[in-house]
Amino acid sequence: MTDINQIAAALEDKEYKQAAQLIKQLQKESPENPWVQYYIARYYELTKNLEKAQTTYKQILRDITNPKIVSQTRQAIQRLETAQQNLRQQAIETAKNDPSNLEPGLLILEPVSPENKAAAVQNISRIFKIDAYTTRMQIQSRGWRLYKTGPIAELRIYGQELLNAGIPVFWATLSDIQKIQIFRVQHFQSLSSPAVVCKDKLDRLGAIEFSWSEVSQRVEGLLPMFIEVMDYSPNRRKEQFRHREIRQDYAQICDLHIPSRNCILRICDQSYEFQQGVDFTKASADLPTSPNQKNKKSRVKNSQQMPQSTTRINWNNLLEIFERQLDVTVWSEFTPFAETVLDYTNMLSKIESHIEVERKSETPWDSAFQLYSGLAFLRNEKNRE
Repeated sequence: MTDINQIAAALEDKEYKQAAQLIKQLQKESPENPWVQYYIARYYELTKNLEKAQTTYKQILRDITNPKIVSQTRQAIQRLETAQQNLRQQAIETAKNDPSNLEPGLLILEPVSPENKAAAVQNISRIFKIDAYTTRMQIQSRGWRLYKTGPIAELRIYGQELLNAGIPVFWATLSDIQKIQIFRVQHFQSLSSPAVVCKDKLDRLGAIEFSWSEVSQRVEGLLPMFIEVMDYSPNRRKEQFRHREIRQDYAQICDLHIPSRNCILRICDQSYEFQQGVDFTKASADLPTSPNQKNKKSRVKNSQQMPQSTTRINWNNLLEIFERQLDVTVWSEFTPFAETVLDYTNMLSKIESHIEVERKSETPWDSAFQLYSGLAFLRNEKNRE
């Protein structure tokens, strides 16, 4: 009968082929022996199959109560985590030898489904060495979260490790976002053969013709509009008045992504010239519906059930046209993403928003939308490769 000590000796002597044969024999002779699973994990560890080793060791902690095996398993898991950290750090330092890998970047955590949340918490906590409670609070069920910033070399390595653990993430550099051309649409000249009058980053006015098939996706968002008010603030010593900002309304914004031209057409209800070009009240009714859109509900009909301003009606008619002409992904979870980035004021201050909204003072919300749309653009490009 196979002896446990034989297996241990073969592994110690690096006779891995012999050890594998002895483990198989022990599985046949004594499948209930709790040491079988331990030495399978130990074999994986010593032959550098670290993922399988870690999975097997964790399975042991769930299935086996033998104190000696549990103790040795905990020590093994600690060894593996230390080894992974060392390998990660070596890879980061090697990557940093290339100056392009030092560019500032962002690591974005995508939504995690409820059934995968427990595993995600465990893996993120392990990779970043943080407690489970903090990790649980950072995981979102909808929308993206800006999880980490830093040199792109470091983020790429962390991101790949997270992907290998089944956690949905992606990463990008700020410079790649800044390379995307943004054109601020003033008005549509035509819809059947779409053409827009727009401004570039230097405020030069021009026209762009394109086809609906070039648009790969849409990004929609609401930008808060603030007003300053006097706030009465009593305290024990004296009454005080102070200035503070409150949200008065929202500006609506919609981006059309055209990856073949590396550009975004940006449309905002606060700056769009509804009195110029296409009359959306007529166009929404006259323009034929794309075959892919026949089963979609009209947002215009729903929106007109209550009194609205002419701008709001025209805006809804414009979005209705996009829904009918574009069978593309719509990214519309800007607000939960923005709430994870607004505290990164230094980073946002370096991002030009390309948004025309009259404000008394700048707000990070505008740059946050530019960041959100740029990330969606790059993510889509990565998926198309």
